[in-house]
Amino acid sequence: MKLRVYLDLSNAMTRRRVAALLRADGEVALVGTAEDADLVVSERVVSTAAPGAVAQPGAALTARELEVLRLVARGLSNKEIAADLRITTHTVKYHLAAVLEKLGVRSRTEAVSLGVRKGLVPL
Repeated sequence: MKLRVYLDLSNAMTRRRVAALLRADGEVALVGTAEDADLVVSERVVSTAAPGAVAQPGAALTARELEVLRLVARGLSNKEIAADLRITTHTVKYHLAAVLEKLGVRSRTEAVSLGVRKGLVPL
């Protein structure tokens, strides 16, 4: 049974990024209304996904987000990252969405590339 998710996000870029991350998981189905959903992702959820951090371009990554970015740089899949950090793949996706948003990039590859240039990811 798939987890049915409704995205209640006003920022189009954030909505597209979160939707792309969720679509990559075969266990998630995006639905058109909150009433049809098992989970509603709202502005509040996105902004508090990483405690103490506000998801915006240029914001500092949390320790967990940095950990996720470094594991992505090592070539690990979301499933492998989840196992390594003992969290769910859904949580990995939320951390990764926050990393992409904060770094102002669109993909894992761009995030790693920028992370290396900024010294966040060791070579």
